[in-house]
Amino acid sequence: MTTLRAIFTAFAPEYLERSPHLPLAHRTVISAIPPCHSGHYGHRLYQCQRGGEQHRVQHACGNRHCPPCQPHPTQPWFHHHVATPLPGPHVLLTCTVPETLRPFLRSHQRGAYQALFQASSTALKRLASDDRFIGTDLPGCTGGLHPWGRQLQYHPHIHSIVPGGGLSKDRAAWWPSRANFFVPVTALSPISRALFKDEMRHAGLLEQIEPQVWPLPWHVPSQAHHHGHSAFPSLAPYVFKVAIANHRRVSVKDRMVTVTSRKVGSARPRPAPRDGMELLRRFLQHVLPEGWQKVRHFGLLHASWAVPLATIRLLIGQGPPSEGRPPPRTPPRAARCPTCGAPMRVVRRLWTSNKAWIDTG
Repeated sequence: MTTLRAIFTAFAPEYLERSPHLPLAHRTVISAIPPCHSGHYGHRLYQCQRGGEQHRVQHACGNRHCPPCQPHPTQPWFHHHVATPLPGPHVLLTCTVPETLRPFLRSHQRGAYQALFQASSTALKRLASDDRFIGTDLPGCTGGLHPWGRQLQYHPHIHSIVPGGGLSKDRAAWWPSRANFFVPVTALSPISRALFKDEMRHAGLLEQIEPQVWPLPWHVPSQAHHHGHSAFPSLAPYVFKVAIANHRRVSVKDRMVTVTSRKVGSARPRPAPRDGMELLRRFLQHVLPEGWQKVRHFGLLHASWAVPLATIRLLIGQGPPSEGRPPPRTPPRAARCPTCGAPMRVVRRLWTSNKAWIDTG
C-alpha cells in the first residue's frame, strides 16, 4: 500500500520547484516526512531477553503532520482528559465559517485562527452569563481546530467540548445548565460572527474581507452528551489526526494517486483519483503555522485559573459518573522480539543532531 511518505518522495521535489515561495511550515513538513523511519533520524537497537538476538528500529520524524507519528501522542492526551472531566452533562459545539470567508482564513492563518478561537469562546461566555440560560460568570470549554473536510477541501472549523454549567460570580457555587441545552446556537452564530469581525477590525484586516461575507450565517451545530466520558472521545480523533491517514492511500499510477474518501452521510469508502501535485497541495494547505497550538482551553478549564477542578467537583456535589467510564489506562506494552515473542530491551540509541550522530548508549 502506498503511504504518504512515498507520495512526498515522488512529488515533493517537483512541488518545491514549482512553488519556490512556500511558507516555512510547509517546507518543514516536506523535509520531515520523506525520511521518516528510514534511518535518517537514527535508530534504537533492541536485544531479545531470551535469545539475545538484536533488532534495529528506525526513529520517526515526530512531525505533527506525519500520519505514523500521531497515534502515539493521541492516547496519553485522550486518557488524561477522559479521566478528569467535570461531572454532569457536556455539550459538543462546532463553529464553522461560510465558504466565501475561507480563502481569507487560508491567507491569514495565524491571526484568523486566533480570532476564530477568541470569537467562539467569548460568544459562549456572553450567552452563558444570561440569566435566561445559565447566569454563570465563568463557563469553560476545550476547543480543537480542524481545518479540512472529507474531500480534503479547506474547511476550517472548531470543535468545542463545554461542561454543562459554570461558576457563580463569587466562585462559591456551581450553576448547572439544562441536561440537553446549554445556550441557543441560533444566537451563537451572529455573536461569533460579530466578534470575529471586531477582531479583524482591530488587526487592520477588515478591508481585505469582501463586505458580502458578513450577512452570511455561521453554522454552529450542537450535540448533547450525558457526561464527559462520551464527549471527549468525539473530540479526540480531531486533535492529533492529520489530513490524510496512511490507510486512505490505495495506489499510485503514473501521476495519479487514488485516495479513498467518504461522502457525507455514507460510511462506504470510495476511490477518488487525484493528480499527485494536487494531492500535495490539498495536504499542505492544512499544515498549521509553526508553533501554533491547535487545542486550547478557556474559562474555568484554563490552566491559569485559580479554582482547581477538584474544588469545582465538590461544588457540583458529585464525583465523576461511573456510567460510560473508560477502563483504567494500561501501561504501554514492552517491545517484543519478532522471532520468539519475548520482551526486548533497548541497548543503544543513535540520534542525529545538526548532521552529527549522537550515541546515547
